[in-house]
Amino acid sequence: MNLKLLLKRGALLAAANWPTIAIQFAAQTTFQMLLAVPIVGAAVLVAALVGGDLAELLRGSLREMFTTIAGALLSEPAALVAFMTAFSLVLLGGSVLMFLVKGGTVEVLLAAELATGPIEHDALTYDTTIRHASRFTVERFIAGCRRLFRRYLALGVALMVVYGASGGAYLMFVIYGYRAAAGGGRLFIIGWTFIAALAAGVLVIWITLVNWMYLLVQIVVAAEDVGVAAGCARAARFVCGAFRGVAGIFGVIFALVLAATLASALAWSGVGLIAFVPLVGLAVFPLQIAALLLRGLVFQYIGLTALAAYASLYHATSRRLQPKPTTGE
Repeated sequence: MNLKLLLKRGALLAAANWPTIAIQFAAQTTFQMLLAVPIVGAAVLVAALVGGDLAELLRGSLREMFTTIAGALLSEPAALVAFMTAFSLVLLGGSVLMFLVKGGTVEVLLAAELATGPIEHDALTYDTTIRHASRFTVERFIAGCRRLFRRYLALGVALMVVYGASGGAYLMFVIYGYRAAAGGGRLFIIGWTFIAALAAGVLVIWITLVNWMYLLVQIVVAAEDVGVAAGCARAARFVCGAFRGVAGIFGVIFALVLAATLASALAWSGVGLIAFVPLVGLAVFPLQIAALLLRGLVFQYIGLTALAAYASLYHATSRRLQPKPTTGE
């Protein structure tokens, strides 16, 4: 299929089944709020035990706050262990919620993809696109959550293991590298800093590819109703059989995510400057909330567009590679 038509079909299917976007956004927001609970509690603990500035501890993203608080608690091993345990429990529970919701989302979008005709070739009207391609029902969503939860949970645990192994390998590489470079003088340390930066870039690329393959396996597991191992094997065959289309979708979606991230950062920095103005800054708060909502919905829409486009390509590839029945004499 044509790349432009694939992306158009994916965008229309995601828009037609817009409740999945809202549910994914609500689940993601809930997950982030749950992660914020142990971080805020640990920040208060750090301010009480170590005497740190609470405003400084709670500045930045969740990842930045986690790093700052963990570094501040290094002098208090018991408090650090308690913080890491609480954060890990919340992370695990929130991840299970995301795996559950993703099953219903994939079920709805796959049903829409199979039941909808070539809407990418038709004129864009409400009847031929939104209403015709909409397959969302609460019953179908819940059935998808129930049908795919165990397999998505196993797949998600495997993903978290890969995350942990990748992060651990990177940290070991950096720590032992700095120790080895420390004995070689200043030039060795500068050179190793450059190598560590390259290693961080490689880690980001690796995690991106892992997430990409994770999405494809989710689609295959739901579409073929197979286990995780069989889904990984079929997803690999899918990538080999339709590499050009898969890589094209990946490249366009990656560019869209990058552009949306840059636009969001620029808009947020502009609003942040206005927030420092007395009195006027109070009026900026609703704008910040609206910007966060819009950003979250846009990113969810882009992600579900990619999912629907991959599903369309997978079904087209499966039909093309399916062996033709032989006729006897």
